[in-house]
Amino acid sequence: MNRPIELRIPDGRMAFGDVPEHIDERLQAAVKARHDPAACEALLWEAHRLGPRVLPVFYALYKFYFNRKRLADAERVALIGLDAAAREGGFSGDWRSLTADSTDWTKEGAPRFFLFTLKALAFISLRRDRVDEALAILDKLSEIDPLDHVGYGVIAALARGVGEG
Repeated sequence: MNRPIELRIPDGRMAFGDVPEHIDERLQAAVKARHDPAACEALLWEAHRLGPRVLPVFYALYKFYFNRKRLADAERVALIGLDAAAREGGFSGDWRSLTADSTDWTKEGAPRFFLFTLKALAFISLRRDRVDEALAILDKLSEIDPLDHVGYGVIAALARGVGEG
């Protein structure tokens, strides 16, 4: 059974920034259409077409693909989302080159989205049996987000367990 696409955090705000109303309408319609994957996917891409730099749209897309076990598609969208967040945030899109000083990683918006999506990329890599890649991403996350603001620690423990097994 597929889980619904969840776009809102508990206080009702978008998790990675505000979304223009006409794009939010498409995202919410996609949530309602989740039982029709083709319609849901079409609405998500329509939202992207209307707002190609709106970060929550990337989140919705990669979560949609991940939940449907379309991991290559989820990874592709996550990588594009990382690049979009880096452009918006004014830091490198190459996660390997980032440091704790590359930006204020505690800021909402592009920095938070980048960290969260990097965590998702680690999980996708793990699910695609690329444990070394997942561990490298998680090591970078521990360097740039040492207080684990985005909750990568759970995935790190899982990845280390898989790596040892």
